[in-house]
Amino acid sequence: MTQAIRLPIIDLTSPDRTSTARAIRQACVDVGFFYLINHGVEEKFFNKVLQQSKKFFSLPLDEKMKVVRRNHRGYTPLYAEKLDPSSTTQGDSKESFYIGSPEDKSVASNLNQWPAEEVLPCWRSTMEDYHTRVLDAGVRLISLIALALELDEDFFQKTGACNPPNGVLRLLHYPGELQLSEQVVYGASAHSDYGMLTLLATDGVGGLQAQLTGLPGEIQATSDMGRCASSQWVGSLVSHN
Repeated sequence: MTQAIRLPIIDLTSPDRTSTARAIRQACVDVGFFYLINHGVEEKFFNKVLQQSKKFFSLPLDEKMKVVRRNHRGYTPLYAEKLDPSSTTQGDSKESFYIGSPEDKSVASNLNQWPAEEVLPCWRSTMEDYHTRVLDAGVRLISLIALALELDEDFFQKTGACNPPNGVLRLLHYPGELQLSEQVVYGASAHSDYGMLTLLATDGVGGLQAQLTGLPGEIQATSDMGRCASSQWVGSLVSHN
């Protein structure tokens, strides 16, 4: 049986950066997840992002396949990913869309794929705007993480880790139960995220679970976002699905 996990709340605009950094450190040691508020993505704009995301995933499959993923950019159909091969042979019941960093001015930035403007007007501009805002929140959070690690708050900027900030925006759609066989199918099977930081925003629908100290627990979904794990807090690289 799963139990509810109570997550700490981190205010990205708190003037007391020392206390905020300390709270982040404790959250990463104890849980590996936290809620992030006042991150700079207003609710009205986020609802627009959700609407645009739903429009894309509602397109006919042949239209979505015009931008099928290449070079880690574009559309990934249902069951194409299998995060935990030991738990399922069918693949995860989700479809996704990958968008590379808008701050990356290298050749890689030209690899992004976009639905045709006549099919989804304003879709690209909305996602680029959203990606930029979330990257900004990530950079501010990274400074607090540096403080939590007892480093200079511009440590990651000085080492070049955030120059420019680099992150992948993934839009995800979980269609719910598609009982095609008797096998258990997961939306996203158990895994630990790669990279330094994951910011997760939801439409409020539950489903995220994390396993702490051997016991599974369910995280209540909110419209705010946040999850952090760093190498020093190896114990908080918790398996989740």
